Amino acid sequence: MFSLDLIFSFKTYIMKNISPKQSAELLKTLKARFEKHMSRHKGLAWANVQAKLEGNNGKLASLYEMESTGGEPDVIGYDKKKNEYIFCDCAADSPKGRRSLCYDREARTSRKEHKPKDNAVDVAAAMGIEMLTEEQYRELQTL
Repeated sequence: MFSLDLIFSFKTYIMKNISPKQSAELLKTLKARFEKHMSRHKGLAWANVQAKLEGNNGKLASLYEMESTGGEPDVIGYDKKKNEYIFCDCAADSPKGRRSLCYDREARTSRKEHKPKDNAVDVAAAMGIEMLTEEQYRELQTL
C-alpha cells in the first residue's frame, strides 16, 4: 500500500528555480522510477512526459521539492482535457521531510501541547503541489 498523500498536476506555480544540474539529475531519477513502475502509467511514454517537463523550471522545482523531502514522485495519469501529466508521491511511507504535520493552520494553532512543526496544506502550497482529496486517495490505493 502506498502513502499517496500529495498530488502534483501541471498547474502554473511560481517556484524557486533549480539548476540545470539538479534538473538533469531529477529527470534521470524520474525516468528510472517511471520505467520501474510501468503499471502506474500504462500507455504513457516517458519521452512525452520529459518533453513537458523540460524547460518548465517551476514544475521541475515542485517535483524536486517532493523528491528532496524523501518522496518518490511518479506519473500516475494523463488528463487529456488539460493536456497535463499527473504526478503523485508514491513513497511507501510518509516522506521523512514531511512528517509531524497537522492538516491545516487551524488544526496546528488549536493544539495546546506538542504542536507539529507545520501543516500539510501550507507545506503543499509552498511546494507548488495540491493535497489529494479523500476520493483521489482511495483511487490511488488501487495502484
